[in-house]
Amino acid sequence: MLTAIEEAIALLFSGDEMLANIVWVTLRMSIASSLISLAIGLPVGTALAMGRSKLAAVLVIANRTLMGVPPVVCGLLCYLMFCGVGPLRWLDLLYTVEGMVVAQVLLITPIVAGNVESYVRGIVGPVRDTARGIGLSRARTALLLLGECRYQVFTVYLIAFGRAIAEVGAVSMVGGAIAYKTNVMTTAIMMYTNRGDFTLGIALGIILLLMFLALNVVVGIVQRNVSS
Repeated sequence: MLTAIEEAIALLFSGDEMLANIVWVTLRMSIASSLISLAIGLPVGTALAMGRSKLAAVLVIANRTLMGVPPVVCGLLCYLMFCGVGPLRWLDLLYTVEGMVVAQVLLITPIVAGNVESYVRGIVGPVRDTARGIGLSRARTALLLLGECRYQVFTVYLIAFGRAIAEVGAVSMVGGAIAYKTNVMTTAIMMYTNRGDFTLGIALGIILLLMFLALNVVVGIVQRNVSS
């Protein structure tokens, strides 16, 4: 075990082409899917928190249900939509990074919207009253609410990025874990560990942990600056 860890650390500094490609594909997919999910989930979550009708209550329940959808189910649905007999086959998204991003967005957006809805709901009453008193429109009230929750927005993005970079089920089904094309760190760790190649698996695991550490440090610095 110690030998495998030493070899993994050496591999990190070797400039291995396959390792670099896996990391690049992972970052490309995770950053794109988390940012798109954040862009969609922020207004959706805010609208859910601001809604007071029965329909809004039903939509909140529906979104919370979608937050628990198993990744393999989402991956299966995307596969059926993108495969050769699927209705969206003309998009040619199966076994592509773009297809993986679509699957990730479908998975992560309800999580972003649900977290934003929870944060905004706690302050929506006083902010709505203030906005009504100064004559703000609904859109500007929503922006004011998001401004009051700016600290939590960074936390929501951290959750979205963490979910994106740690995903296995959906991305493996839609992407196929094709070497030098759609293989990401999580699928590669699983695949190479099953083959008995612990060196590459451990190296990827170390990189994954370092990415989370770096992201948490950056978010912590940003949050500290925002709160001050």
